Amino acid sequence: MTNIVKHPLDLLDMVGQSLGPTEWMTMEQSRVNAFADATDDHQWIHVDPDKAAKGPFGACIAHGYLTLSLANKFLPELMTVEQVSMGVNYGTDKVRFPNAVKVGQRIRGRGDVISAEQTNSGVQAVVRVTIDIEGEDRPACVIDTISRFYYSA
Repeated sequence: MTNIVKHPLDLLDMVGQSLGPTEWMTMEQSRVNAFADATDDHQWIHVDPDKAAKGPFGACIAHGYLTLSLANKFLPELMTVEQVSMGVNYGTDKVRFPNAVKVGQRIRGRGDVISAEQTNSGVQAVVRVTIDIEGEDRPACVIDTISRFYYSA
């Protein structure tokens, strides 16, 4: 369920709040292949199901950066900020990949609001997005996202 934040300043009161989880999504080979094409990273552990089946993971795995990029999918599912002219990714702090996502596994996001501070034109918030793998103890990715939410004019 998406948390609706009525105004960027409301983020200041959300520090310490947990968000999510989102719905599950399946990591499809077609998504992994498209990411390989977009990034020119066609390593066999990602795109060769026959060879990958005999490899260290027993199947093709998603690129770490593909998993990381899905924070952009999950973050607006976790939290929608209203009364903004725009929201932008300002950067990240501390990204970790504790576990690989095998093709066919289901993943979802959950979040924690780590910090929020007012800027001249809006609010900057750090949300730690954890991407879980269904049935696994260790998450696929943990990323501290930094977003800026600019006030509506």
